[in-house]
Amino acid sequence: MTTVVRLVSAVDDARQVLLDNVDGLSTAQGAWKPSADEWSVAEIVEHLFLAEFSGVSKIWVALEDVRAGKRWTEQNPNRGRSIEDIIASTWKPKEKAPPIATPNIGGPLAYWVSATRTLGDVLADLGRELDPYDLSAIVYPHFLCGPLDARQRLEFLRFHIERHVAQIERVKGDPGFPK
Repeated sequence: MTTVVRLVSAVDDARQVLLDNVDGLSTAQGAWKPSADEWSVAEIVEHLFLAEFSGVSKIWVALEDVRAGKRWTEQNPNRGRSIEDIIASTWKPKEKAPPIATPNIGGPLAYWVSATRTLGDVLADLGRELDPYDLSAIVYPHFLCGPLDARQRLEFLRFHIERHVAQIERVKGDPGFPK
């Protein structure tokens, strides 16, 4: 199993855990918020969809740059580091999502679940494109973490989904969550 296949599989596995976690929730449960300043389950899934959609696009842009002979030439303080280490050193306890990944479209949870399922095919296509390349040479900056190479960006997708699955579990465990 190549590194790319392993990384894409880890994202797919995390996405499936997410989908399993929200399976069977009603529209009302998906829309319920623990407080006015917290996201509903539907908003969390919308955020994850938007973040993965955007993140995969950025990896592809960086890949196309490498194919065109344009390589990242700026300093990369994250070179060789795990995504967990990078996040631990660059994120505050409660970061705000960038506008591109902030829930703003709306819609029922079922819509976002369906949309999220489609991301597996897109990521698989990217994985096939990435496979012959040196992942450390494919770099695109993240708005909080700084420059991330393709390995780190794929690790980020997995990490990010896992982080928000834990958030969904907290929402579902709230005493006010509709039964």
